[in-house]
Amino acid sequence: MTIALILSGGTGTRLGAEIPKQYIEVNGRTILSYCLETLLAHSEIDGVQIVADPSWQQAVLEDVEKITGKDTDLLHKFRGFSSPGATRQLSILSGLTDVLTYASAEDIVLIHDAARPCLSADMISRGIAACAGHDGVLPVLPMKDTVYLSEDGKMVSSLLNRSQVFAGQAPEFFVLGKYYEANQSLLPDKILTINGSTEPAILAGLDIAMIPGEEGNFKITTKADLERFRNESLCIT
Repeated sequence: MTIALILSGGTGTRLGAEIPKQYIEVNGRTILSYCLETLLAHSEIDGVQIVADPSWQQAVLEDVEKITGKDTDLLHKFRGFSSPGATRQLSILSGLTDVLTYASAEDIVLIHDAARPCLSADMISRGIAACAGHDGVLPVLPMKDTVYLSEDGKMVSSLLNRSQVFAGQAPEFFVLGKYYEANQSLLPDKILTINGSTEPAILAGLDIAMIPGEEGNFKITTKADLERFRNESLCIT
């Protein structure tokens, strides 16, 4: 079984909008609804759990109802909400805890950001397939620019080998039980320093394979990202 855990708990408004970015509407739909539709429709996804602030859960339910319509099979894939934590990784742990109430430790959990609307079905399929024989899978993109290391943020300390440096994307795929234990081992303090979903797995020594990411699978963080999404019709259906 593969369960998708969508992170939609952020309440920040760094884009300058009055509402969190994942609930901004583009072409009459919330940004969240794009990846949500892709995940619910995918034949290899057995369930979708969503981390969302209680004040936005009704709006998310409306998205679910619009996407599923009268298709009860799709509707039954929605497993419920998880409460956001104080940090992104604590939100993930909250979701993992809930997922474990109906999934087994050997199942796969897919973690995706609500603010990455251009998730493709192919990416999901490739990630699930690549999990065979591994503890997890991370989609990556090669670095296009020369990468430098600066120890003080002011001066260049050393040059990194660009061919050995990759930018991670979402969704990230993990064996549920092993990934849950990796996060638990970081409590109570170290988990607060985690920035990326795969970090706990690496720190725990798990076997994480890499697969090619997709340029179009970008995260909406800035106003420029939002405009890019509005203008790229290929990922807006």
